[in-house]
Order: sequence, then structure tokens, then C-alpha cells
Amino acid sequence: MNTQKSPQNTLQDPKVSVKLQLATLWASFTFLYIYVDYFALYMPGKVDGILKGKVFVFDISPGFLLAALASVSIPALMIFLSVALPAKVNRPTNIILGAVYIPYTLFNLAGEAWMHMVFAAGVEVFLLCLIIRYAWKWPNTIDTERKQGL
Repeated sequence: MNTQKSPQNTLQDPKVSVKLQLATLWASFTFLYIYVDYFALYMPGKVDGILKGKVFVFDISPGFLLAALASVSIPALMIFLSVALPAKVNRPTNIILGAVYIPYTLFNLAGEAWMHMVFAAGVEVFLLCLIIRYAWKWPNTIDTERKQGL
């Protein structure tokens, strides 16, 4: 009689590449980043300010809109670039941009910051820290060879 129990219905947990992990983190960051601005439209006076040509203390101008679009485009592009770039370029790009977006994210709390903005900024900074950590700990060939006993 066999008394050993074999695991039944055990779920596989496949290894996910660092590139895919980074891409999904950038996607999550991008969604939050955009939704915070969207939900800000529900704050009293925001739409009136926009109709008067102001966002926070900035005049709405072609330059302002270009800068705003660029600030959203970079994380959106990082979703693709995290998968497409070679590791040698990918790693420092993710570390640098993750680090740059932390103070930028916190700057967005300047002025009137409601709880939804503070919450989102906390989650965004957490995601950016994960991006930096995953990129920083990117396995190199020597580590892989050691693990495989080569």
C-alpha cells in the first residue's frame, strides 16, 4: 500500500520574464496616472479652471499640452519598450525613468490634493519602486550559469 500522497490539482506557477514584469508594472502605473487626472475632473472648480484656460497655476497652451502628453507618453511607451529593448539598455532605462517619475508623481500632489490623489500617488510610487527593484535585480548571465551549475 502506497502511503505517500501525491499532490493533486497543483497549479503551475510559470516563471515570468523580467521584461514582462516591468511591462505590466508600467501598464499599471500608466492606468493610475491617467485615471487620477480623469477623476480630478469631478473635483469642484476643476472644469471651470480648464474652461478659463488654467490647470493648477499653469496656463493651458500648446506647450503645456505637449508637456502633459509627453509626461503620459513616456510610461505608456515603457510598456512596449520594457519588452522590446535589449537587457543592456532596458535595465538602466527602467531604473532611470522609474527614479525620475517618483518626484514627478509627488509633485502632482502640490496644491489641493484630495484623498484619491494621495492614495494613487502612494500606489504609483510603490509601483515605481518595484520597477526600479526588478530592473536593479535583473539576473545576469553569470548568475544564471551558477544556478544551472555551468
